[in-house]
Amino acid sequence: MKIQNILVIGGTGKTGRRVAKNLAQLGHKVRVVGRKTEPAFDWENQETYAGALKDIDRAYIVYYPDLAVPGSRDAITTLTKKALEAELEKVVLLSGKGETEAEACEDIVANSGLNYTLVRASWFNQNFSEGAFLDFVLDGVVALPMPEAEIPFVDADDIADVVTKVLIDDSYNGQTITVTGPQKRTFKEVVEIMAKASKKTIQFVPISIGEFKNGMRKAGLPDSYVWLFGYLFQEVLGDPNNQEVFYDVAKVLGRPAKDFDTYAKQTAATGIWNQVSVQ
Repeated sequence: MKIQNILVIGGTGKTGRRVAKNLAQLGHKVRVVGRKTEPAFDWENQETYAGALKDIDRAYIVYYPDLAVPGSRDAITTLTKKALEAELEKVVLLSGKGETEAEACEDIVANSGLNYTLVRASWFNQNFSEGAFLDFVLDGVVALPMPEAEIPFVDADDIADVVTKVLIDDSYNGQTITVTGPQKRTFKEVVEIMAKASKKTIQFVPISIGEFKNGMRKAGLPDSYVWLFGYLFQEVLGDPNNQEVFYDVAKVLGRPAKDFDTYAKQTAATGIWNQVSVQ
């Protein structure tokens, strides 16, 4: 196996840190970048792009906070131009399943002249243990809109394993890989699964989009996050076409995707859901 110099943008996030760990274990030289690294990388400062890409063979691209937000197209356009100038062999872009704006960024990568693979992901299991909904679980009340949505939640470990594979395997060049879990679950169903696994009382309370946004504002979250979550709930979860199960995890990895029950049991065993909320 050829040892590669691989850039991981978003290397401290849910999938990025897992991808970086996988690549390091395979013997590759991994460069994880952020605002405080050397070299630094800041999505909002395009002058940092070239330095981060210097002497890199391949890159995993995670746009923060989401490809749906304004400015993502311009940033991805500039980054791919800089990557082409730096003669990267390949890039892998993490995209969002069912996000129109994300698909526009996919097109930019696909037409950049670079070898690429696109990985479209459904909502992460880890939103309940490492992300936006952890405090809800800790408080014992998960209040979310779109109770009727059936979501094929996908595990971050599976996403990272798929990204690792397609990043170093050129047989996936030019392909779009859609990663979901093996079944669809409503928010009520996953809350019941987490409650059983953690042996604690957790309730699901359906609320409106407006109530959810107001709660985010009261929590002090910036308007950009309020807009983003409103978009993800209304435009992504609100479209039944985005609730389809795909089996690309099994096709790429040769094993089934992790189901939510397994994720819940493994996460509960860490004790994270039985901590006291810091809110």
